[in-house]
Amino acid sequence: MKILVVAPSWIGDTILAQPLLALLKRNNPVARIEVLAPDWSAPLLARMTEVDAVIVNPFGHGDFNFFARRALGRRLLSADYSAAYVLPNSWKSALVPFFAGIARRIGYRGESRYLLLNERHRLDTARHPQLVQRYAALAGPLPATLPQPHLSSTMEQQQAARRALSLPLDTAPVIFCPGAEYGPAKRWPAQHFAALARLIATPQNPVWLVGSTKDAIVGDAITAAAEGAALNLCGRSTLEQAIDLLASARCVVSNDSGLMHVAAALGRPLVALYGSSSPAYTPPLSPSATIVSRSLSCSPCFKRECPLGHFDCMNGITPQQVATSIEARIAI
Repeated sequence: MKILVVAPSWIGDTILAQPLLALLKRNNPVARIEVLAPDWSAPLLARMTEVDAVIVNPFGHGDFNFFARRALGRRLLSADYSAAYVLPNSWKSALVPFFAGIARRIGYRGESRYLLLNERHRLDTARHPQLVQRYAALAGPLPATLPQPHLSSTMEQQQAARRALSLPLDTAPVIFCPGAEYGPAKRWPAQHFAALARLIATPQNPVWLVGSTKDAIVGDAITAAAEGAALNLCGRSTLEQAIDLLASARCVVSNDSGLMHVAAALGRPLVALYGSSSPAYTPPLSPSATIVSRSLSCSPCFKRECPLGHFDCMNGITPQQVATSIEARIAI
């Protein structure tokens, strides 16, 4: 049996899709699972034991490109997939499995996908409040306990990442992930990250900032305000290297972002900061995670920027509060 999974575009959502992959393997142990995903997700999927191959999805967010999608589907006709699971809810995301002639095309109802999908699930938000549950339910009734996301990282890979970035091999860093692709309303203020770095950094437990090239500017602001207490690696590492850096962290402090879910899947002690988003919908799936949220009446608003202009949901989380959460998580 060969299964095609059309993955979401976001890194965090890709991690939250892994329990579905695990259930598909559990239900069909000899199944070959191939994932259609953006090229930036490939390093994540390569660290998932359930994934046998990645097919690069060349279409960017919002890129319709009907004829190119049809051409890609037709190229996959000979792959002989028995089923396709379409995780995004858009109409265009179901085009490739349709044109690939896959007999079973499974996903949630949405955007009039009646012809494109032939096994359409009705979303029950009360029964499945978390995104991970919604993905996993496409495989059938949920088990009492969902499989946990897990990314592999060996000591050799971790050491190689540090060598490539000229980082010391014998330290146990606290890693900050100050970015959030969705927007500034999900980001703890740079001055708070800097104050936290000044509180906790030591020679053997330095503070490293990890993120994408888009996070480099906020990383620079943090390191400038931290007065030498933090090292900005944002934009310097590949995603694969970021995985291995996070895997060797003493603790990770992160906004609700893709790297937060990566740290959770690596089982690292984690302090996750929530403001405009909801820990009830996309929590870090790890027993080693502590969620810090003010739970204000105006949150979660799910906005990219604070609609009220005060940003109290994140401004009000103090560096000392987070430092206390780090100490408690490491001591557990």
